Amino acid sequence: MSDGLLIGLVTAGCTTFFLLGVPIFLALGLWVVGTSIVIDFTLANVGVTLFQGLSFFGLLALPLFILTGDLINAAGIAKRLSDFAYSVLGWLRGGMGMATLGACGLFAAISGSNAGTTATIGSIMQPEMIKNGYDDRFSAATAASGGTVGIIIPPSIIFIVYGFMMNLSISDLFIAGMIPGAMMVFGMMAACHLVARHHGWGTLIPFKAGTSARFARRAYLGFATIGVVLYGIYSGKFSPTEAAAITVGFTLIAGLLITREIRFTALPGILLRSGQIAGMLAPLIAISVVMQQLLSVLGAGQALDNLLSGLGNYYVILGACMLMILLAGMILESLPVTIILAPILAPIAQNAGVDPIHFAVIFLVGAAIGFVTPPFGLNLYVASSITGIPYLRLVKFVIPYFIALIACWIAISLWPAMSLFLVSL
Repeated sequence: MSDGLLIGLVTAGCTTFFLLGVPIFLALGLWVVGTSIVIDFTLANVGVTLFQGLSFFGLLALPLFILTGDLINAAGIAKRLSDFAYSVLGWLRGGMGMATLGACGLFAAISGSNAGTTATIGSIMQPEMIKNGYDDRFSAATAASGGTVGIIIPPSIIFIVYGFMMNLSISDLFIAGMIPGAMMVFGMMAACHLVARHHGWGTLIPFKAGTSARFARRAYLGFATIGVVLYGIYSGKFSPTEAAAITVGFTLIAGLLITREIRFTALPGILLRSGQIAGMLAPLIAISVVMQQLLSVLGAGQALDNLLSGLGNYYVILGACMLMILLAGMILESLPVTIILAPILAPIAQNAGVDPIHFAVIFLVGAAIGFVTPPFGLNLYVASSITGIPYLRLVKFVIPYFIALIACWIAISLWPAMSLFLVSL
């Protein structure tokens, strides 16, 4: 039996395990071990590379930004940001929904997590949207869609992973995500406004500068946290990893001593929850390094490069890459999509003339859209779990946001300046 057939059987078996609910790390690990045996690649390499794959200073930012998201939620900072967003946007039709999306953007600028953004802001704003006259399914879909910017607006956990894998500057990636992330938020706000106006949802409140100023003062800790992260990284005062550590310290002190909503007795639970999430991500990052080695040995990247390069045209190649990312995002979470496809597609796009930083943004925006794309749609599952609304009942109401996000994605891919303008400064 040929090696190619054996590898195909191993791949089919591991895919079946994944579809049956086996954790993705185990499914990928089985593929790595099985493929290594088939091609007679030493298994000692697996253990060594798993260890070395995590021996990177920049990856320390990963658990720290996860902890930051849990701390700002526990400290009540997220609720203050949501109240401020509504005080600014409540006078518009759909203002409460738009405020939910704005709060997602502000929370993402601190936490860097899509699921954390959906869960935190959704649990705060979805009940308020229902009280304000919105359909409960649309309210949950709004929180799920808003969470997509959690991995685009810096700091971003997945940008850290992508930068580590593709040897790109994490600070440059953070900067490149700012304008696209803001564009996604405003695009979804426009969709929310149109849908709410069509159905007559929401109660309008008059805009009062004094009221907004008062809520802004209450939310000053959130703005200060965002400012610490952005100023420190973009001024070069400290690295993303150091920024993550400083942000954790800042939000911890704020929750303990200023808002006083974090109790010392609650800290073990907060740390445990953050550690569980980091513990799920770290093994996937390590196994991704081994997968890259094996895919390189198998020539997968070269084969796909030859296939796509035959298309010739810059835009056709870019469009083909985007289609592959979107299809993968429909069935996989962003981390496996990045692990599997980024090492293959990024060199192809670069050979076609796409700037590596620009393609990183294109890749991860596409992966983010996968969070609200059935049948996987992780954010839809998160929204369903926090609201109790069945998953399938949310799908219809996410369509307007999906269309808005696709439009933004196409615009980002066609105009590189959206990603590269701030980087060039």
